[in-house]
Amino acid sequence: MKIGITSQNFRTITGHAGKTRRFLIFGQDETGRPLELQRLDLPKTMSLHAYHGSDHPIFQVDLLVCGSCGQGFIQRMAAHGVQVIPTREEDPVRAAKALFAGETLPPPAPHDQTDGVDISRS
Repeated sequence: MKIGITSQNFRTITGHAGKTRRFLIFGQDETGRPLELQRLDLPKTMSLHAYHGSDHPIFQVDLLVCGSCGQGFIQRMAAHGVQVIPTREEDPVRAAKALFAGETLPPPAPHDQTDGVDISRS
């Protein structure tokens, strides 16, 4: 099993999965511990929001962990055989370890598609 994790800074799990261009890819070592296999640092044209081909490198993972995403993103990824797991967990290694152990991750905060605009003051 391969796990992809959205991580714009390669240190924490980041949100806005469709706009993310950096991913950590994890597999398991012989003892079952998470092993970082690859770091993807893609150009803007390869963000999943911008890319509409059928051969995106993230389509090669089984699970994609992210801080936030919309329902349309989840459906689009499912069409490519990738299960999306939004979470409020921030540590990529801890998330991969939990998933390889068959554990669930804490649910995410509500998804905000306003790109940071505070709509509560309207």
